[in-house]
Amino acid sequence: MDWFQHFDSLHAFAGFMVGTLVGLTGVGGGSLMTPILVLLFNQSAQTAVGTDLLFAAVTKMAGSAVHGWKATVDWRIMRLLATGSIPAALGTVGVIQYIGKLGKSTEHMILLVLGVMLVLTAVATLFQKKLVKYAGEHNELRLRQAQIPTILLGAVIGVLVSISSVGAGAIGVTALLMLYPRLPVSRIVGTDIAHAVPLALVAGTGHWLIGDVNFPLLLALLVGSIPGVIIGSLLSTRAPDHYLRPALAAVLTFAGLKLLTQ
Repeated sequence: MDWFQHFDSLHAFAGFMVGTLVGLTGVGGGSLMTPILVLLFNQSAQTAVGTDLLFAAVTKMAGSAVHGWKATVDWRIMRLLATGSIPAALGTVGVIQYIGKLGKSTEHMILLVLGVMLVLTAVATLFQKKLVKYAGEHNELRLRQAQIPTILLGAVIGVLVSISSVGAGAIGVTALLMLYPRLPVSRIVGTDIAHAVPLALVAGTGHWLIGDVNFPLLLALLVGSIPGVIIGSLLSTRAPDHYLRPALAAVLTFAGLKLLTQ
């Protein structure tokens, strides 16, 4: 019993650290929590993804409510994203369940996609400002012309998030900033967070129905992450971004390469 309580406290501490980093940097919890669960706590990739999806949904509900209250959510863009992401998430979870019924493991596929997505997230985290600046100088799309690309972006995010729980954070924000370079960053971030909640709930519920969610683990993570997000958000304006982003990118790259070689 003492060992279980100690192990559970480690999960809560991991949740606190991830929540704090999410509050400080805005990078999604999936890119941080899922590799921690796989590499440090020896969870299967499917359980890590399913648990992390519901973890991210609950954690981001508070952030979504705050952004909605501050009117920093573009509901039109969110609807376009959801038009692509929700059907894609449902279809992807259905495919995962079908593969499981055939008796074939999806573990290697999830580890491969997760590893690649972590490396891409590291690139997006490190070079986000340069990518957005380039898009602002070359992107001539009007809001109406960006509708189909936004729906397609949502579909891609829906597939990737359902497989790896990664994609709706730094990658999603960077892609949206490139599609809508004239919109304020706070509005893009708020829209991305608001969109991540229903997407993570739908994908997470799908994983729960096929048995890929560890609820005691989820509770322990949330006990740590909720105060962590609050503290990180309060400290975000004082955080040394020029140090945090390279360090975070290095950690994500290391975790991605580690998963790819497993």
